[in-house]
Amino acid sequence: MHHLQRPEGRIAYDLYGAENTGTLVVCVPGMFDHRASFRFVGAALAAAGYRVAAMDLRGHGDSDITFSDHTDLAAATDAIALAEELNQGLADARVVMAGNSLGAGAVTIAALDRPDLVAGIALLGPFLRAPEAGWAKRALLKVLLARPWAPRALTLFYDKLHAGRTPEGHAEQLDRVLRMLRPVDRYRAIRETINGPKVSEERIQGAEPPVAEAVVIMGEQDPDWPDPRAEAAWVASAVEGRVVMVPECGHYPQSQRPDVVAPALVDLAERVNAGA
Repeated sequence: MHHLQRPEGRIAYDLYGAENTGTLVVCVPGMFDHRASFRFVGAALAAAGYRVAAMDLRGHGDSDITFSDHTDLAAATDAIALAEELNQGLADARVVMAGNSLGAGAVTIAALDRPDLVAGIALLGPFLRAPEAGWAKRALLKVLLARPWAPRALTLFYDKLHAGRTPEGHAEQLDRVLRMLRPVDRYRAIRETINGPKVSEERIQGAEPPVAEAVVIMGEQDPDWPDPRAEAAWVASAVEGRVVMVPECGHYPQSQRPDVVAPALVDLAERVNAGA
């Protein structure tokens, strides 16, 4: 585990293929998730010759709980800072970023703000706009997020979002998530992430699409959306990207179907390099 120093605290991240000289891929997970959800993709890309950094969101995993901003915009600034840190001194500092759920919004913002740096984005189970929610669903979410049962309830919800294939080591990942949610101070930061505004939705409305090469990777059984294929098509239209629908997969393609996601990311990196 490594740490990136930011103005208000540290961001935790894992490195895969640290000695490789290939394109850097920065991976950003979603809310109440742990960076280890990218463990299979990180190892596969490292084996293919790429450098991979999988980070935690602010207040998540092993990142500090001292931050005041927990939006997807804040995560975008952290991903940019991490890319700059790891590519320091390189002639070509462009990177590929892969984001899951809220992390997809973060890498989209990063691509919009830093077209000189972010050359490719992969949006996995992207959460670029909030699903429609009636009063009953909003009331249920409020109850779900209340302590003392919130850590256990959110871990069970996290498990349910893995519709389709169960990842190897899933029990260990559930334990990581539960242990992350239990401390009161850390849970406060995670709750702020869940309840905070989704800046990516505002940023893409009426904006020019990012110039980065883009691919949208969506699980065919993603429970976040009544029609995952339709949502993937909408996201792809917003970023002018391609769509990869993943069978036997819910909200976490990176851990449920790394056999599909890793080749898709390699293809994205190759397209980026071919267009350099």
